[in-house]
Amino acid sequence: MMSKTFYHFLMKYRHPSPKDAISIFANHAYEDHSFPKTSEDYHEISSYLELNGHYLHSMSVFDETWDLYLQSEQKV
Repeated sequence: MMSKTFYHFLMKYRHPSPKDAISIFANHAYEDHSFPKTSEDYHEISSYLELNGHYLHSMSVFDETWDLYLQSEQKV
């Protein structure tokens, strides 16, 4: 069990003037009211983004962010 959801983790990358792909992703996810905010499941979030993540230029951005999420959760 993760200590925080992926969405909660992602929100630490929100930035008023995003400089990188992860910050842009975080800002868009924040504005996406249907984003699966309570999920810790890779496949659920990945499927959601493939169908609804028109703001995500590449799924590799999600994969990179997911890897950071897993690394941060292993330290807990």
